[in-house]
Amino acid sequence: MKMMNLPWFSRTKRKRTTIKRSLRYASLTLAVALTALPLCFSATHVAFAQSKAPVQRVVEGKVVNKSDQILVGSVVYLKNTKTLAVRSFLTDDTGHFRFGQLSPSADFDLWAEQNGKKSATKSISSFNDKTDLVFLLKIDTEK
Repeated sequence: MKMMNLPWFSRTKRKRTTIKRSLRYASLTLAVALTALPLCFSATHVAFAQSKAPVQRVVEGKVVNKSDQILVGSVVYLKNTKTLAVRSFLTDDTGHFRFGQLSPSADFDLWAEQNGKKSATKSISSFNDKTDLVFLLKIDTEK
């Protein structure tokens, strides 16, 4: 007597085969999902990191005298208070100066000089979250 000819045995064998096939497909689907999941998170992390890239600050403005007349050729100084590095800029024909690509995490002192006269020093704090800072520096040249 062969056991394979019994109807209940063939149904059980078919069920086992179907269950094995279902488990195989489920495990394959799970493996694909687990492989793709880190890729999704890394793509999201890269996009988030790019949107939070450090923004450089710009400091600009004009140099004028006490009568609000522009001062051409004044020297404007920008000093990093941590590293003590000093950058300078000569004002153009409109009395304008500009310092770009400044670190948002640094503190600076800003002042202007012309003919031995000096403006008041302006402090720029790293806690100031503005990216574009505009200053009007006044030098008393009338003395």
